[in-house]
Amino acid sequence: MRVIEARALTKIYGKTRVVDEATFHVERGQVFGFLGPNGSGKTTTIGMLLGIINRSGGEIYLFETRDLDAARRRIGATLETPNFYPYLSGYDNLRIVAKIKGAREAQIQAALELVELSSRQRDKFSTYSLGMKQRLAIAAAALSNPELIILDEPTNGLDPEGIRDVRRIIKSLASSGKTVFLSSHLLSEVEQICTHVAIIKQGKILKQGSLREMISHNLFAFIRADDMELLKTMVSQYDKFVSMTVESDGLLVELADSNLAALNRFLFEKGISLSHLAMRRQTLEEAFLELTESSS
Repeated sequence: MRVIEARALTKIYGKTRVVDEATFHVERGQVFGFLGPNGSGKTTTIGMLLGIINRSGGEIYLFETRDLDAARRRIGATLETPNFYPYLSGYDNLRIVAKIKGAREAQIQAALELVELSSRQRDKFSTYSLGMKQRLAIAAAALSNPELIILDEPTNGLDPEGIRDVRRIIKSLASSGKTVFLSSHLLSEVEQICTHVAIIKQGKILKQGSLREMISHNLFAFIRADDMELLKTMVSQYDKFVSMTVESDGLLVELADSNLAALNRFLFEKGISLSHLAMRRQTLEEAFLELTESSS
């Protein structure tokens, strides 16, 4: 089942197309990463999905229906900076949200346990660290057992420990059968937790697919030799050569197969003895940069 489907979704402010005919879909059970630089239209897109921002054009289907008001009751979400009463405890803040959502006491406690704030639930929100505030926001989103949870930049501004905590929570939500849609510009984090991704730049969707599909299946070999100019010339003549990136201490060469021995033999026959030869796989960050730079 498609829990989110956007068709040519568009938002125009004045003469600026902040979101430009964005088309993408999210299937039930996916952990879906919505990736893009700051200002690329991620938060605006989420706002339109949630009905907070009116769309200028396009269609939205949630849970395969256009009855969006009813469908949105099946969604929990956080948008940007957590917004709670600083003088109230974490528990009291959640109780207010629970009253709005019709959630029970047991669900409040389950949400606090999910984000590991049970022991701090009676402390004022103002005493929480940034990571704890973000975790409380996720707890609020998880109240009333939603089928889809939307998180806007959930790790923004967090230290490594806070990022690790959010990562654990997202994995826990996914393992319980929830669909998670998260926006982020931290590609290394998305690579660790997402099953599927879409890349947006200047309001346009550049590519969507599974994480495996987004990352090149080609091999990357890192090579180095005494004569780097000769190495650059010769490796480009190799029949499995795809592309090359010059780095400070060597060459990162994309190849169409994984036979490094054949590459080494080819270069040796051309009079080049490699001082370094190592295999690498493309990261999501490299795929992202390749896409966004080629679209500029």
